[in-house]
Amino acid sequence: MVKKVMVWMAMVFMVLGVRVVSAGAVDIPRISKEELKPMLGNPDWVIIDVRIALDRKMKMKQIKGAVREDPEDVKTWAPKYAKEKTIVLYCA
Repeated sequence: MVKKVMVWMAMVFMVLGVRVVSAGAVDIPRISKEELKPMLGNPDWVIIDVRIALDRKMKMKQIKGAVREDPEDVKTWAPKYAKEKTIVLYCA
């Protein structure tokens, strides 16, 4: 599951024009909830909930202001987000 998530996250980065040299977990930038909290509502940040339906039902509620996108359909929704924005994806 983790490997699948990392693969589609790399796909999102590629579609959005963000270069990722390696798809290893260490190379994917991360942000803590404490670091993200002050950014909520910032128009330069887009927070995207890419959890699968089962995870959304069993775990936390959606982050306020986040947009829900289907992790299986990245090619459809990724182009609508501006490359100039900071994109935060969350799946846990």
